[in-house]
Amino acid sequence: MHQIVNYASTYGGTFLVVLTVLVFVHEFGHYYIARRNGVRVDVFSIGFGPEIWGFNDRAGTRWKFSLIPLGGYVKMFGDADAASRPGAETRSMTPEERAVSFHYKRVGQRAAIVVAGPMANFLFAIVALSLLFMFYGQPYTPAVLQQVEPDSAAAVAGLQAGDRVLELGGHKIERFEDLQQIIAISPDVTLDVKVQRGDAQMDLSVTPRAVESEDRFGNKSRIGRLGVIRGQDEYHRRDPLNAMWAACKATWALITGTLDAVGQMIAGSHGTEDLGGPLRIVQMSGQMAQLGLVQVIWFMTVLSVNLGLINLFPVPMLDGGHLMYYGLEALRGRPLGERAQEYGFRIGLALVLSLMIFATWNDLIHFGVGSFVKSLISKV
Repeated sequence: MHQIVNYASTYGGTFLVVLTVLVFVHEFGHYYIARRNGVRVDVFSIGFGPEIWGFNDRAGTRWKFSLIPLGGYVKMFGDADAASRPGAETRSMTPEERAVSFHYKRVGQRAAIVVAGPMANFLFAIVALSLLFMFYGQPYTPAVLQQVEPDSAAAVAGLQAGDRVLELGGHKIERFEDLQQIIAISPDVTLDVKVQRGDAQMDLSVTPRAVESEDRFGNKSRIGRLGVIRGQDEYHRRDPLNAMWAACKATWALITGTLDAVGQMIAGSHGTEDLGGPLRIVQMSGQMAQLGLVQVIWFMTVLSVNLGLINLFPVPMLDGGHLMYYGLEALRGRPLGERAQEYGFRIGLALVLSLMIFATWNDLIHFGVGSFVKSLISKV
């Protein structure tokens, strides 16, 4: 328990800055496309609950910071709440009011406004990585195995020192970092691998061994290990066009890697103990800040991609749930009934809260709170 309080007091400021930036990016995506489509925006809030500070702009939007900083919302004209459910007043709007109401826009316009939030998160990742690759450099190590450890997963698969990995698990490998990313999220998963050995190409299969990894801060996680040694790390600066292209590929790799990890959790081939919540994010934010600005940018990129992906899941209450409703509306030619939407909202809220509780429980286990409570009980 003391560890949690210590992390919150030490790293809370960094966490708030990181989260505020990412939430602003997400909500500004909604706001910008809404305004471009003629929708009046009543509230732009960073956080939930009572207002701490805010101001009104010329268009009548209330920009504010709210007490609970875990998220944010854009409330458009006609919304009943932060989840963008239509208010009762939408039925009696005048033609002028309907013209600026989100709920009277065409289904394509509403879908564009909703999807703009996650897309803004992906765009943020691309821009941040582009700047990083231009001014600092992109990590680059050729995907050549300098050494293969005896009795390792790589040795069992038949890999040898000097092999150049071309493909792994259906993904093209250009850098050792690409190889490393796939192996890390694939413990005990058999992967097809294509290597260049001399003048010949060979198709093999490899099963990374599950190991418990501990970083420099003492955080433990279950990852895959191949058992190979790579060459020296290098950083290559890119010109603007190449930096943007490399950033797009890196962002896509983050998206597909995250989806692969989620798929493995759903299939049961990967444990859910690594699923972290707000406490783990607080900890990691502070740890990245200790390592420097470059690491903070990398961390924000990963968080931004995850925020965008989570919001695209087809769960009512999230952006993906709204998109699912609009897809059904486009197919049926009319919106779902209010009762169906209300039940969907309740189910979505229950799913989101359950995920938050589960992730927070994982955090508590990670910080040893379970052992702390058990020790208290044993002393009674």
